[in-house]
Amino acid sequence: MKLTEKVAIVTGAGSGIGRTIAQLFAREGARVTVVDRDQYAGNDTIESIRATGGDALSFHGDVAKSGDVRTAVAATVKAFGRLDVLVNNAAVQVLAKLVETSEEGWDLVHNVNLKGVFLGCKFAIPAMVRTGGGSIVNIGSVLGLVGDPDLAAYCAAKGGVISLTKVAAVTYGPQGVRVNCICPGDVDTPLAQSYFAKDLDPDRLRNEVYSKYALRRIATTDEVANAALFLASDASSFITGSTLMVDGGLTSKCY
Repeated sequence: MKLTEKVAIVTGAGSGIGRTIAQLFAREGARVTVVDRDQYAGNDTIESIRATGGDALSFHGDVAKSGDVRTAVAATVKAFGRLDVLVNNAAVQVLAKLVETSEEGWDLVHNVNLKGVFLGCKFAIPAMVRTGGGSIVNIGSVLGLVGDPDLAAYCAAKGGVISLTKVAAVTYGPQGVRVNCICPGDVDTPLAQSYFAKDLDPDRLRNEVYSKYALRRIATTDEVANAALFLASDASSFITGSTLMVDGGLTSKCY
């Protein structure tokens, strides 16, 4: 029980990586606030946590809106008495090359993927400092370090997440707040499965993607969640400002 007596907020926890992280944290003893703008998806996550004896709170909100994020933090502290862990996971994608990216698409991606992380840190850090510190885990991406021609806005925003992680770590480390970033490659989520399924030859496309990885597969949501658990827990007590690659060796080679 690595998170016994801890209180955590996980954004974008209605599905995929966020849901798995919220479920794992609850199994490890944390009381968890599930934040998602899809209320039904968030409630599904809550029900799955409570079904296994966990303690969780559902919050319907948008991480790109300061009022929602402020309220989510306040509601968590009111319900559970403190805040120890924040996982900034919520994210969106807009598929477009740089010149073809609309201003609306650029703003959407940056408002959720980067501003959402900023707001999460802005309102969570004071709550953590009041009770002696805490741990923030930002979910970045390998695309914050390398480029994808079809995801210009996403790459730029995730690069910002990595830099913001370092800024927060060096600024609030003296007050006991650790801030780290996980950079996954492709992850086997419903979104990835639908991407493969839409191809004329799904098996061919899946094998092509797998071939790019040293481990010849993509990550499971459990593998990303386990990394988040490590960074959230006291097992990583001397780690801050770090970027943890959970990419199966994808970025370890040039060709």
